[in-house]
Amino acid sequence: MHIENTDRFIKALMDISRAINSDLYLEDILKLIVMVTAKVTGVEICSLWLIEEDEKIRLKATQSIEPAYLKDRTLGINEGVVGFVATEKRPMIIRDVLAEPLFKEKEMAAKLGLKSMVSVPLLLKDQRVIGVLNCFTSESHDFTDIEVNLITTVANQAAVAIYNSELLIKTKVIQEELETRKLVERAKEILMRRTPMSAEDAFRWLQKKSMDSRKSMRSIAEALLLSEELY
Repeated sequence: MHIENTDRFIKALMDISRAINSDLYLEDILKLIVMVTAKVTGVEICSLWLIEEDEKIRLKATQSIEPAYLKDRTLGINEGVVGFVATEKRPMIIRDVLAEPLFKEKEMAAKLGLKSMVSVPLLLKDQRVIGVLNCFTSESHDFTDIEVNLITTVANQAAVAIYNSELLIKTKVIQEELETRKLVERAKEILMRRTPMSAEDAFRWLQKKSMDSRKSMRSIAEALLLSEELY
C-alpha cells in the first residue's frame, strides 16, 4: 500500500465530496468511492458493505473485476470481520487474513492472493453505523495510523452520501404516498356524487378497478379526475 502524498488524498476526498453533492445515483457514488480509495492508497481490493433493513450486511461496491469477489455476498450483523467492525464501531487491522479466525472468506482470499486488510465502519455523526469499508493488500502490510485515519475519512464521506441519498428517497416516497391519498380521496368524492356509493364502497370500487386493470390506484384515480374535468 502506498500514499504518495497528502495533497493527492485530499484531492481524492474533494472528488468524492463533489460526487456526493451531485446528481449521481447512489450506486455511482459508491463505485467512485471504492475506485478513488483503491487508486490513491494502492490497495489490491477496496469494497463497501451496507447494513440492510433485515440486519444483514451486503457487498454493494468494489473496484475489483475478479469474479470470485464480485459474486453477491451477504453476512450477518455479528458475522465475520465486517460484522465485528459494524458492531464494535471501530477499525480492525489484520496482517494475515488467512490466519484471522473472524475472517470468513479464506478460500476467496487465497485464490485472489489477498494478505492484509483494514476494515473501518461507516459512521454517521450520531454514531450510527450504516456499513463497512474494507481495503485489502496483496502483500503483508502494517497499516499506519495515518493510513487508517485517511481511509476512515473516506468511510465517513461515504456514510454522508448514503444517508443523504436514502433520506431523499424516503422523502420522495412519502410525498408520492400523500399525493396518491389525496387523489384517491378526490376520486371517491366524485364516485359518491355520481352514484349512491358510500365512502367505503367507492374505495372498494377503485381498488377492484385497479386490480382488474392491473393499474395503480393512483392511475385509476387520475383517470376518474380527468373524466370529471371533461364533463
